[in-house]
Amino acid sequence: MIKRLIVICITIISSFAYAQTGTASPYSFYGIGSLKFKGTVENRSMGGISVYLDSIHVNLRNPASYAGKNVETIPFDNESRPVKFTVAGTMSGATLKSDSGEAKTNSSNLDYLALSVPVGKFGFGFGLLPFTSVGYKLDDVNDDDGLVNRYSGEGGVNKVFAGLGYQISDKLSFGVDFNYNFGNIKNTAIEVAYTPEGDVVQYQTREFNRSDLSGLNINFGMAYKTMISDKLELSATATYTPESKLNSENIRSFSTVVLDGSTFDVLAISTTLEADLQVQNLESTKLTMPSRLSLGAGLGDPKSWFVGAEYTFQNTSNFSNPVFNNEISTFENASQISLGGFFIPDYNAFSGYFKRVVYRAGFNFANTGLVIKDESIKEFGISFGLGLPVGKRSLFSNANFGFEFGQRGTTNKNLIQESFVNFNVSLSLNSRWFRQKKYN
Repeated sequence: MIKRLIVICITIISSFAYAQTGTASPYSFYGIGSLKFKGTVENRSMGGISVYLDSIHVNLRNPASYAGKNVETIPFDNESRPVKFTVAGTMSGATLKSDSGEAKTNSSNLDYLALSVPVGKFGFGFGLLPFTSVGYKLDDVNDDDGLVNRYSGEGGVNKVFAGLGYQISDKLSFGVDFNYNFGNIKNTAIEVAYTPEGDVVQYQTREFNRSDLSGLNINFGMAYKTMISDKLELSATATYTPESKLNSENIRSFSTVVLDGSTFDVLAISTTLEADLQVQNLESTKLTMPSRLSLGAGLGDPKSWFVGAEYTFQNTSNFSNPVFNNEISTFENASQISLGGFFIPDYNAFSGYFKRVVYRAGFNFANTGLVIKDESIKEFGISFGLGLPVGKRSLFSNANFGFEFGQRGTTNKNLIQESFVNFNVSLSLNSRWFRQKKYN
């Protein structure tokens, strides 16, 4: 059963990666794209909270989770913790609504691939994940519904990370992630010209920009857990990501193109001229990546239920990109409030499979930090999820499914409001790495 499920999950997630479009959000036009990484499927199914840490799930938001107490049950026998592996993907659908009409979009992407390995009081984590994604196609029309400008973009930033956690005491752990960010963003703009009679002229001008991005940053995490009664446990977490820089190597070109008169697709490219960005000091630039602070707390009965809340603040007003600036958008500080939790009817039940299923739910409200035409772009989401036990009961492996429903943006000032639905799936596998010899 477990082998069959692994094949099914890897096939599904591999199809996500093969057909990956990342995002179809028009808001990915701004900054370095839409934020793709919002935590594991378990986190996202609980409204996005990452305050809950345990020994059988990888928590990619807090590197303190790599360390922890040994598992008392067989086969770990209080000697070690499991090696944890996880992989996930998402399929998304959205309805884009403005004062002028509606459109529907779909996208899919690989969410993350990660491994956590225990070594005594230490723990190590490794992984790869998409951090941001760019994928948009925007048309600017005049009062006569004639196309004036067409904008399109693709790409994004990926992240490779390696982390270390340490168990300071039975109640307190600390960790740090070292991240290497890399990727590229491509933006294209076409200005459509017409004859006095209203016909599309034969040759149009297309501007193409590409930025190759790379840079390092770190993320610190701390976690505290203690029993405040026989059955009630208190959890508290904190993470902090300092401000960092992304190196950006940029190119810009202008081409004379021929457009299809009805679809406005590019049929042919006549000539191309490379812009001299070195003269403008824009060939190599640095993007300021804002600092991020997250605080969370929660209460629960271990292996039965948990309820938690988390507040995140990001100094987004410090974001800057000298290559791509526009007059209608700015950035302000971003914030998010998340509430959520889980319930397990009976994790150790010998009969009744669904008594061991983890039921998750939560919601969140966020100010994304993006301001367009003096309108702050906000986002609201509600989520539900299931953690289905698979394989040997003693290893606590599971398949996780999550559903998210929400809205982003507004229709004020002819902006776009997104109503989105996300379906998330992940596989979380645990295994005993080694067993100490008790007899010679």
